[in-house]
Amino acid sequence: MALPGAGLTPAPMPRTYENPRYPYRRSPDQDGASAHHRVIIVGAGLVGLAAAVDLAGRGIASVVLDDDDTVSFGSRAICFAKRSLEILDRLGIGEKLLEKGVTWNRGKVFFRDRMIYDFDLLPEGGHRWPAFINLQQYYAEEWLVEAAGASGLVDLRWKNRVVDVVPKSQSADVDIETPDGPYRLSCDYLLAADGARSSVRKSLGLSFSGQVFRDRFLIADVVMQAPFPSERWFWFDPPFHQGQSALLHRQPDNVWRIDLQLGWDADPEAEKQPERVIPRLKAMLGEDVDFDLEWVSVYTFQCRRLERFRHGPVFFIGDSAHQVSPFGARGGNGGLQDTDNLCWKLAAVLKGEAPNRLLDSYDAERVPAADENILNSTRSTDFITPKNAISRLFRDATLELAEEHPFARALVNSGRLSQPADMPDSPLVKAAESSFDEALAPGSPCPDAPLTRAGGQTWLLQQIAGGFCGLYYGGEREMARDRGALAKLTLDCPELSVLTISAETPGTTETADVCYDVDGLVAERYGARPGSFYLLRPDQHVAACWPMLSPEAVKEAISRSLALE
Repeated sequence: MALPGAGLTPAPMPRTYENPRYPYRRSPDQDGASAHHRVIIVGAGLVGLAAAVDLAGRGIASVVLDDDDTVSFGSRAICFAKRSLEILDRLGIGEKLLEKGVTWNRGKVFFRDRMIYDFDLLPEGGHRWPAFINLQQYYAEEWLVEAAGASGLVDLRWKNRVVDVVPKSQSADVDIETPDGPYRLSCDYLLAADGARSSVRKSLGLSFSGQVFRDRFLIADVVMQAPFPSERWFWFDPPFHQGQSALLHRQPDNVWRIDLQLGWDADPEAEKQPERVIPRLKAMLGEDVDFDLEWVSVYTFQCRRLERFRHGPVFFIGDSAHQVSPFGARGGNGGLQDTDNLCWKLAAVLKGEAPNRLLDSYDAERVPAADENILNSTRSTDFITPKNAISRLFRDATLELAEEHPFARALVNSGRLSQPADMPDSPLVKAAESSFDEALAPGSPCPDAPLTRAGGQTWLLQQIAGGFCGLYYGGEREMARDRGALAKLTLDCPELSVLTISAETPGTTETADVCYDVDGLVAERYGARPGSFYLLRPDQHVAACWPMLSPEAVKEAISRSLALE
């Protein structure tokens, strides 16, 4: 049985993307004794490049070392979650992703030969970004390379392979191999973004703890014309691949991502050969469908992490720190949240605005986030790949019930999709006052919302600068009452920008420095009420909130957020 939606148009196509080749350039650092840099980033993939661009935006220069001379081969991480789009927009490439990517909010779940239900990940309006955008990882990396070059603060060195890292008490030495021979650098801080096979992790003798699942999956990028909608389709035990699971996603350039469960006994190298891949795809798509294979890989589920992500001056981010199964799109999205969490803290320390101990909060905040991702990925894997007859019986019964009963749909797990991390237990955040229980909890990521201001519509997150931001919400009466307190706050905390949002509809004349919550979505999503104040961190998480503004309390909360207390 072929996929629902027959009528595919035969359309053999050439390779849709040609990897750029970046030149190796000899650095002056190779001509003398060991040169020293403040920050070295190992790995110019999605996460390493995002870290470099983020630091550059905060005025911090870095050296990025990569053993290749191009962006990633194959689409790899294709699902960019809403939170990642907000992060990448701050890094200057959000609109490019939106323009090129395939937007999707909806998905369908199939069991055997029928659809049992569909879902909408973003059913409400008032959002700038969709729930997800599908885009091949190499596009995002290419745009980040361009942003890194444009910043003037990123020294991106291709064909520089890190062979050893030796951490010291307040620095790290890095040994590097190049086409011109070896050389050594030292740095104040090193960010290891060199992936699942991290050479930095190996140098430090560190290992993962966690679970490797006894199953294998085929992943294929297929180029074809197809009428299927821009949705996530997941099958349990489909007729075209009995006893296993399958996943279909649309990407730009008429590329379709197909994942097929193979079982633990499958030979990874044999299964990547076209003579094995093509018959499987024809069983799924139909014998008369023409397609080209653009990229094929076989992977094993792994849900593991390092015990700690900080080791003195060395920080592990992305896949070098933690690994999850690809169902749920938690790998690349989790890595971007790592950079978003770490880079503002590192910049504050390097600028002398915060003590070194602030960097310990990277572990305190991102290890629990990784555990949450691992937990959800493990549960997904257990549901997708039942380990015994009883587990399979339970899963299939759940799927049967889900077709008619909404309560059972919450039990179906085809990959719980990536969500931003909450950090209520972080040592950097202050719990809300008991009289303000309805507020967005400190530690939560800041939701976006549409705003009106002089000149037209804008979005809340667009108005938040890269540093600490105070969000003041009030009507005319509260603004008149708190005018003096706001003036004192800006005087006492020059590092803080303040965004004033009016709870009232603008009159015939709008105040230029005030935004208006015309749709009431700031009040709804933040639990804001007239007179309330929110302290937002540079990574757009809530640090603290109050039902009424107190400059002294805000100043204290900023100190707490910078580990100055």
